[in-house]
Amino acid sequence: MTIAIGDKLPAATFKEKTADGPVEITTDQLFAGKRVVLFAVPGAFTPTCSLNHLPGYLENRDNILGKGVDDIAVVSVNDWHVMGAWAQSSGGMGKIHFLADWDAAFTKAVGLEADLSAGGLGLRSKRYSMLVEDGVVKALNVEESPGQATVSGAAAMLEQL
Repeated sequence: MTIAIGDKLPAATFKEKTADGPVEITTDQLFAGKRVVLFAVPGAFTPTCSLNHLPGYLENRDNILGKGVDDIAVVSVNDWHVMGAWAQSSGGMGKIHFLADWDAAFTKAVGLEADLSAGGLGLRSKRYSMLVEDGVVKALNVEESPGQATVSGAAAMLEQL
């Protein structure tokens, strides 16, 4: 079952690379008492993710935070090494959270997994964005095609804030 507006996010633990090494971050730590924009990508370093989706959020970070958002995070079914390298290479380290959902536990729990085996990627996340307030989904934007980042992009999210 896919998560919907009004649903509480399931409990999950991500890994994130920091200057001090990997840390675990729970959904409670990230979302409790906060207004957070979360977006998901099928894979770090993939073309649409790296050239369109992520850059939009990095370029609009200050505008998004200026609309009363406390934090921005990107999640992908990748390990923390890959997410950390993507954070470094994109210039996003320290600006937004790069969350590794290494075993797809969160992705499956919200019902937004995608089998991209035909493209050589295996089980990944659908591309989406959501606005979460105190752990509850207030807006949810799921792309119909993983190769597009329009309804889940930063410009669309800014219109919803």
